[in-house]
Amino acid sequence: MMRSKDIRERLKDLDDFLNEQYKEAHQEKKRDWRTYEEQYALRLKTAMRQLEPLVDEACNIYIVPSPGRKHELTLKQRVLLILLHRLFGESNRMMASMLAIFSILSGIDVSYKSIERLYEDEEVDMALHNLHMIILRRKGIKTADAAGDGTGYSLTIRKHYASETEKQKDNAKENHSDEQKPDSGTLNSPKNQTQPNAEKPKTRKAFAFSFKLIDVKTQMYLSYGTSLKSEREAFDRAMAFLSTTGIKLDSVRLDKYYSASMYVDLFGETKVYVLPKKNATLRGSWKWKNTMIEFVENTPEYLEEYYQRELT
Repeated sequence: MMRSKDIRERLKDLDDFLNEQYKEAHQEKKRDWRTYEEQYALRLKTAMRQLEPLVDEACNIYIVPSPGRKHELTLKQRVLLILLHRLFGESNRMMASMLAIFSILSGIDVSYKSIERLYEDEEVDMALHNLHMIILRRKGIKTADAAGDGTGYSLTIRKHYASETEKQKDNAKENHSDEQKPDSGTLNSPKNQTQPNAEKPKTRKAFAFSFKLIDVKTQMYLSYGTSLKSEREAFDRAMAFLSTTGIKLDSVRLDKYYSASMYVDLFGETKVYVLPKKNATLRGSWKWKNTMIEFVENTPEYLEEYYQRELT
């Protein structure tokens, strides 16, 4: 009969194995940069040749004319511009400068503000959605073995998502210990008396959250979600997006944030692979119990499936 203790013991065995044997046997290999750059250039040329006809199809949208100033660029040009902007990874100002240099070839010369407005352009948003669906359809993806990953992007240069998340956990532990051991001598002091009409200080959002699902076989993104509130909201939006694609998940691999019965149950009949947390127990649904039993009793096969998520 399996117990919750067995899960924690198996996790300890894995930590010992990784620290003592795996790292020594799998030294990091140096990348052959010449081969890598040649392969990257070939993939880029192939993608560019295939992109234009796909964008033409995605931009086949009937738009009701509206009063006001017309766009300087066509919808196709705007879609290509935002895709190239993401590919180059440059700032809006730098991208505008690059366009000015190549305007002699492309005939496109816009300000950085025009590039900023692309991210609020509803027509571009519709065309990009069409493009995503067209590519999934061309790939013939109807069922998928997926991997998912969520993260947060700092909105300031002084905060890092991983370190800030760790700080929040530490603060939560300290606050919990303080609540367990109050100072009886100061309970009635004015500082500890709550004000019924006192307003809570407003805090500025420090992170933007995202969650993405990728098909392990084709390495195509299936769905994504974003949120300024929480990673859970981004996850819910990604799952709502997935429901519009008609793609059925045969299996999914998730990180430890989603290692809980409630998340495993959300996927219904889909096989879920997660690594249990250090304090994991068998409490939860039968699907969660069976997942943990498989992790403990068939560890090598389970990990082989789980670590396909490294694609994300």
